[in-house]
Amino acid sequence: MWALLGWQNTMASGPNMMAPICLVENNNGQLSVNPKATQILEKISQPVMVVAIVGLYRTGKSYLMNRLAGQNHGFPLGSTVQSKTKGIWMWCVPHPTKPDHTLVLLDTEGLGDVEKGDSKNDAWIFTLAVLLCSSFVYNSIGTINHQALEQLHYVTELTVLIRSKSTPSSEEGDDSTEFVSFFPDFIWTVRDFTLELKIDDQNITADEYLENALKLIPGLKPGIQKSNLSRECIRHFFPKRKCFVFDRPTQDKELLANIEKVSEDQLDLMFQEQTRKFCSYIISNTRPKSLREGIPVTGKRLNSLVVTYVDTINSGAIPCLENAVTTLAQLENSAALQKAADHYSQQMAQRVLFPTDSLQELLDVHAACEREAIAIFMEHSFKDENQEFQKKLWETIENKKEELLQKNEEASEKYCQVQLNQLTKKLTENISAGTFSVPGGHKLYTETKKMMEKDYWQVPRKGVKAMKVFQSFLQSQATVEKSILQADRALSDQEKAIAEERAGKEAAEKEQKLCNQRLEEQKQQMEAQNRSLQENVAQLEEKLKLERANLVKEQNMMLEHKLKIQEELYKEGQKNKSAQMNAEINQLKEKIDMNRNDETSWMSKVLELFTREIVSVVSKKCADFLVTGVKNLLKKM
Repeated sequence: MWALLGWQNTMASGPNMMAPICLVENNNGQLSVNPKATQILEKISQPVMVVAIVGLYRTGKSYLMNRLAGQNHGFPLGSTVQSKTKGIWMWCVPHPTKPDHTLVLLDTEGLGDVEKGDSKNDAWIFTLAVLLCSSFVYNSIGTINHQALEQLHYVTELTVLIRSKSTPSSEEGDDSTEFVSFFPDFIWTVRDFTLELKIDDQNITADEYLENALKLIPGLKPGIQKSNLSRECIRHFFPKRKCFVFDRPTQDKELLANIEKVSEDQLDLMFQEQTRKFCSYIISNTRPKSLREGIPVTGKRLNSLVVTYVDTINSGAIPCLENAVTTLAQLENSAALQKAADHYSQQMAQRVLFPTDSLQELLDVHAACEREAIAIFMEHSFKDENQEFQKKLWETIENKKEELLQKNEEASEKYCQVQLNQLTKKLTENISAGTFSVPGGHKLYTETKKMMEKDYWQVPRKGVKAMKVFQSFLQSQATVEKSILQADRALSDQEKAIAEERAGKEAAEKEQKLCNQRLEEQKQQMEAQNRSLQENVAQLEEKLKLERANLVKEQNMMLEHKLKIQEELYKEGQKNKSAQMNAEINQLKEKIDMNRNDETSWMSKVLELFTREIVSVVSKKCADFLVTGVKNLLKKM
């Protein structure tokens, strides 16, 4: 099928299931998620484009889904009045034009199946399809008339079967007004369509046919109001709508009964063309599945949503998008933290050769790896309330850095000690042999020691403990040197006193140099922590800006949609309903204005709170240095 559409799938990536699998099982009204299907979704890290189809049973839904998969068969079609599909079936295939996306097809059991005893079950299947997909296909037979809209009463039940927020405020009222922000595109496919697409003898498109059918019927009688309810819900909840009409595939009943085995050229030419246009539109226009504020959905995230929604339904509660996102965020942010921490550890292991020549060398590699780790966390995390997971990442990386610093010191000390032992071997042997216990022996000893010291400092990459190890050696030699000095008969008492004073002065200078090194390293570590804080704040600020931009974009889309509906209602003579929308519109405008005016102060508060909490966990030795850096940082916000 895809080849006929001119698409080549040779470069596509992602899972390529050979056949569909049941995703949500329906056992006498009890829903459950198939573990085998979850395993498939868990492995999909790509964004998913989810197409779900619903409609009355035996209306040809499965045929269209098979065509979208590029196959003649896959989803069971059946040739009798008995419904073949139970629950929700899933088929994951590589997207034919977007190699970095996966196309997920969901075929649902037929609505209104007489063999089902509980009509509530249909409503939940319908609801799950809406919640999971980015393109929602409603399939029906005949025409879009009053009866067809009556059969679509499930859309009116969404207001009581879905919640946008866990606790809607009393001022906002029915939170179904926010459905438009996360509902999928709506595509109505009309099968076996026999009418002419005309209104008042004027040719119209299928889309115009749908929009005309969704116009409200004038009148205030209860029957009319009830009849208008499906129309209103479709218009209010689904911002983007599309319609396709299909001729009968064939007039041959035998071919129709075995359509999955029939070659395409045996079907009606008009039906072939209509099917190609439908598939082309779905493949080209289905958006990647996303949640509120543009949060992208991968296969793994889709799996979490399915499990969360089904568990909620089985518990007797109402699926809530906010709760589902919160649950998903906890899982995803924890995984993002681990992914970022693992990246830091792996990169540090690859880029650092212990011991490093200097502390700064290690800290520079640390800064680069930490920057990458934070970026990975930012890419894969969302809804990190109060930056709890980012703070954990900072602490995790700090702990790993401290371990690496300790490892670096131990490696340096061990290496230096090995080198020093080799260089002092001859000196030690001469001391034991009494080579320096002769007149003039002290001078010979000091010259030998200086040559050894020169050789020691020429050894490359001794690391951060080079001075400390050598200082410890000198301290261990102090008694020996003093003994050699006092035993040297070639020196007068005054010369011995001068030599002893000079040795003490040199030792003090070396101790001061070692102390200065420690202070410099402390300063470098404090500067590294300050850079770490700045990097965390900078990347957090960018993420907050992006999230706020997505929120504003979403709200503006909702506002534009509501204004469009208000205008349409007014043109249709529904002036009261048009006026009633003013409250929703004004409330949304206030939100947009508040977000726009409050953006700078809100962001500063978030960044300041994050900064203060990071500083609070910094060790005491670094606190004074960090406070200065933090104050300067906050002045720039």
